[in-house]
Amino acid sequence: MNYLLVGTGGILGSIARYGIGKTISKHVNARFPVGTFVINITGAIMLGILTSAQFGTNMYLFLGDGFLGAYTTFSTFMYEGFNLFKDNEKLNAFVYTLSSVIIGIIGFSIGIKIGLL
Repeated sequence: MNYLLVGTGGILGSIARYGIGKTISKHVNARFPVGTFVINITGAIMLGILTSAQFGTNMYLFLGDGFLGAYTTFSTFMYEGFNLFKDNEKLNAFVYTLSSVIIGIIGFSIGIKIGLL
């Protein structure tokens, strides 16, 4: 049952990430990977809410491990950050990497506070 919950959530999370990423990329023309940045920050906020709202184990498996695990993407974050460095966009790479980590932590903290309301 656990694998089914995680797998189903993962399918939905990856579809959401793909759709949101494509929509953002279509509307924003920037050297900065805005789509992945927005997805990872909103995922951190949602995980904070989920963590503090104390849903049951099945809901956490579906939403936390499944949906949000597939929705957020560390590998794409690394790939895009590395490519910015490789393309000599060092300032963008530095800002992207550092702001993703710092704002992600802040977003998770905000999510925890929201979940406790």
